[in-house]
Amino acid sequence: MSALAVTQEDVARRAGVARKTVSNVISDYPHVSDRIRKKVLAAIEELGYQPNRAAQNLRSGRSGMIGLAVPELDVSYFAELTRLVVQATERRGLTVLIIQTFGDLTREHASLNGFGHQRLIDGLICSPIASSGEDILNRGGGFPVVLLGEQVSVAPDHAGIDHVGIDNVAAARTATEHLLSLPRRRVAFVGASRSTESHMADLRLAGYRQALAAAGVPQRPELVFSVNGYHRRDGAEAGRRILALPPEERPDGVFCANDLLAQGLMRALHDTGYRIPHDVAVVGFDDIDEATYSIPSLTSVSPDKAQIAETAVALLLDRVNGSDEADHDTVTDFSLVVRESTAGPRR
Repeated sequence: MSALAVTQEDVARRAGVARKTVSNVISDYPHVSDRIRKKVLAAIEELGYQPNRAAQNLRSGRSGMIGLAVPELDVSYFAELTRLVVQATERRGLTVLIIQTFGDLTREHASLNGFGHQRLIDGLICSPIASSGEDILNRGGGFPVVLLGEQVSVAPDHAGIDHVGIDNVAAARTATEHLLSLPRRRVAFVGASRSTESHMADLRLAGYRQALAAAGVPQRPELVFSVNGYHRRDGAEAGRRILALPPEERPDGVFCANDLLAQGLMRALHDTGYRIPHDVAVVGFDDIDEATYSIPSLTSVSPDKAQIAETAVALLLDRVNGSDEADHDTVTDFSLVVRESTAGPRR
């Protein structure tokens, strides 16, 4: 008998139980004795039974699919996070619909509203760029949402909107303190927002400034470099602006708001003969995989991406399953991974 042809009735007969008991075991219903559960699971394995997920979802009124909306899949941080979310979701027997929004308001609204079909997804994990808190509160999809990152602030409520992120201020402060400890005294920040509001950039700039103030180091506005975006080309452009400064005014340490900025900056400095970290020490943020393999390898703030993914999926599925708790604002862990760009050892 093929696995597809095996039914719950076949499993029930083999285990000597009612069909409803088989259904309860498959659904992980708690009030089933260990003895009965083992008998049913043994029968399932022996017969090769595969639950019909589509039929189960139809009966429950769910699609068995969650959405994941991220700005750009070719940005390493989002690619790595997407992989972890997919893994966490598949372990729970669900499917992920991945939406690349490019930070476009129309695309973000489409994902928040379920693409015009409320049953296409059961819930959404979203890293918004263009949407406001009001946009998210007024979404029309009718499903729960978990927000990632710090671009949008939504007041705690019973709106079914949870948030998962790290303490960006503390993380940026840690990165800047590391540069100051080397010691470096002309420490620059690359990544202030130039053309659009960026709550993430504001928080990381605040942490940088806190570290300088605590160390008694003067804050120099000319060492805060704004960018149009957060890609390598933007970091390279900032590097060229640093090189345009008189030599005595150039920084001896740079904290970049993400690793892509740091990689672009290091390339621009390297091309003119700057030695890293001898002439300037560089710290990034996100700890993307390339940080380990660049030359020199990049010191970086490392958010616990696995913890972010697991927490976001768990919170979303709690909402899908009917949780009506007050919205969660979960702060996950981070660490500073010290590498060659600040004269640290290889990881």
